[in-house]
Amino acid sequence: MDRPWTADNGTQYPANWLRLSSTADRDAIGVSWGAEAETWDQRFYWSPTLAKQLDDKTETVDGAEVTTTGLKTQWKSTQNDIAASLLAPSDWRVVKELEVNSSFAAAKTAYPTAWQTYRAAIRTSCNTRQTEIDACTTVEALKELLFGSATITRQKTDADGNGVVEPDTIVDDDANEVANPVAGQPVMETVANPNIATAWPTEPS
Repeated sequence: MDRPWTADNGTQYPANWLRLSSTADRDAIGVSWGAEAETWDQRFYWSPTLAKQLDDKTETVDGAEVTTTGLKTQWKSTQNDIAASLLAPSDWRVVKELEVNSSFAAAKTAYPTAWQTYRAAIRTSCNTRQTEIDACTTVEALKELLFGSATITRQKTDADGNGVVEPDTIVDDDANEVANPVAGQPVMETVANPNIATAWPTEPS
């Protein structure tokens, strides 16, 4: 799609021909759609079925130890980069207080508490996220941790952990008990995804 091409008989076609062509146009010269190429998240997989290495791996190659960095180490380093990018915009506030006040203690006292709390929370979140990354046992779990949806839809459970299903009967608008057309089907709920990483803090307003 969107590339010029040449047919077996030497006829040249412009890049937009396939997009503008009709089924009859394509049939006339024997052109048909092929299967969509497989795609995969190259941050976590080498191919659709081959996941990248989760943990660091040290091997001996030609008498020397060689360590291949795993996904956990890579993504923990990324958390450091994110934390640094979140801290950077407010670094000037810290520098200003240190320049204005004669001592670090005085500067810390003068520095707004909201910003002290925020910057400390960034560091705490970074450490927590790195711990959560270390706890992952599969590449799928790591991907969900870092890029999963904020909410998930799942079946409700009762106090004993059993799945809740629709009752056999319901009460209609006239207060009559009638058969439930969806009896026995699971009752679903949307909840916060318990498998995603701790959120980064919000900058003070």
